[in-house]
Amino acid sequence: MNAPELIARRVARELKHGMLVNLGIGIPTQVARYVPKNIHVFFQSENGLIGTGDVPAEGLVQFRLTDAAGRPVTALPGAACFDSAMSFGLIRGGHLDLTVVGGLEVEASGRLANWVIPGKMTPGMGGAMDLLTGAKRVVVAMQHSARGRSKIVEHIGLPVTAVRPVDLVVTELAVIAFAGGRPVLKETAPGVTVDEVVAATDANLALPDHIPEMAI
Repeated sequence: MNAPELIARRVARELKHGMLVNLGIGIPTQVARYVPKNIHVFFQSENGLIGTGDVPAEGLVQFRLTDAAGRPVTALPGAACFDSAMSFGLIRGGHLDLTVVGGLEVEASGRLANWVIPGKMTPGMGGAMDLLTGAKRVVVAMQHSARGRSKIVEHIGLPVTAVRPVDLVVTELAVIAFAGGRPVLKETAPGVTVDEVVAATDANLALPDHIPEMAI
């Protein structure tokens, strides 16, 4: 199992029956593949679709049916399409139960940077700020490090997406929650020790007495 699959499988365990869920670009999109069989959730794309399905099979692409990144998707039976204003009204109105987003850096306080690297061209903020502000719960799905550097840092160095802290970070090494303005190590990945997580993390992690292995 590679890192993105492990992360997506663990994040999928955060889904609850009946949730309205938004999946961001990158690893978050894979979460839809691992929804537990005993539950049903509604995936929302901020460009105006509830009932987003998986990538269509070859030859069955409908070019007007895409996710927010412009990637072709399918629409599940009962799906609904609407305009962008309605879509962002759902997000800003607090109707989204969960959003799963990628991350460039997460600060010890839980603040997230995930929309731009200074000096690199970007198409814009997109829905990132609205999702972090409006969703009832925010989960970050990302790899623990990039180019040998921890992405969970004591002090964030990239432009912050929103003031609101995230609720949970899931990486290929650990599950980290943010309670009381500090990062708490909740789970370690299979075969990964607490010491390995601490060594790979720039932020100072709080360590409970019992830290179970991640269930996937």
